[in-house]
Amino acid sequence: MPQRTGYRPGEFCWVDLASHGIDETADFYQTLFGWSCEKQDTQGGPPYGIFCSGGKEVGGLGELNDEMKAQGVPASWNTYVNVESVEDTIAKATASGATIVVPAMQIMDSGWLAFLQDPTGGVFALWQKNQHFGSAVRDEPVSATWHELATRDNDAAKKFYGPLFGWEFGPNPDSPSPYDIISMDGEQRGGFLQMTEEWGEIPPHWTVYFNVEDVDATAAKAAEIGGRINCPAFDIPVGRIAMLADCHGAAFTVIQLNSQKE
Repeated sequence: MPQRTGYRPGEFCWVDLASHGIDETADFYQTLFGWSCEKQDTQGGPPYGIFCSGGKEVGGLGELNDEMKAQGVPASWNTYVNVESVEDTIAKATASGATIVVPAMQIMDSGWLAFLQDPTGGVFALWQKNQHFGSAVRDEPVSATWHELATRDNDAAKKFYGPLFGWEFGPNPDSPSPYDIISMDGEQRGGFLQMTEEWGEIPPHWTVYFNVEDVDATAAKAAEIGGRINCPAFDIPVGRIAMLADCHGAAFTVIQLNSQKE
């Protein structure tokens, strides 16, 4: 299993889950993906665990506080982008129309984070490393491999994120809905999906895709252990995907690439 040792500014570097029940959620993903979950010493802070695959970090797990649960804040996977300076990036982002959701804060000796809402409504996180650079494994089975923003205004999203992170964009001609692929240095890393009226009142949001060896089997297992299949498995030009939700409703997508079927 290839191991990452760092990320450049503008790269997706980490994912974590804000859950409604850290223990039940840990059990769900341990069963679904075979991850382990290592509880962290947060020195009196909110409980937090690290998901590992084969002993290598793939993401994190926290729990929403009681006030947020009472307000109806849903469980969700979060997408983090590596930056050289959280404070400088916040200043640049807010000057371009972003809203601060969680201000910059230091996470012990791991690094600094902040959560922002882009001008189209999508919420994402910034990460400035200290001792923790992010996921040690990506693009391998049961690790994050793609990040997708569902937005009602692709053009506004491109105008915001492009200068902020140095992303480039190109259309996906195979998508039935307008879809712009995010690239850095010629490598495709994610996309913007244009939301239509059929989405109803669902707010803009980022979705994490996890690589799996068998999409259909993974979807069936997720439903069996208390999750939900939001959209059954279907084929796309690069592989096969299914849209799922975990035991507390956090949505995510699993993808099996064509190269894994050979």
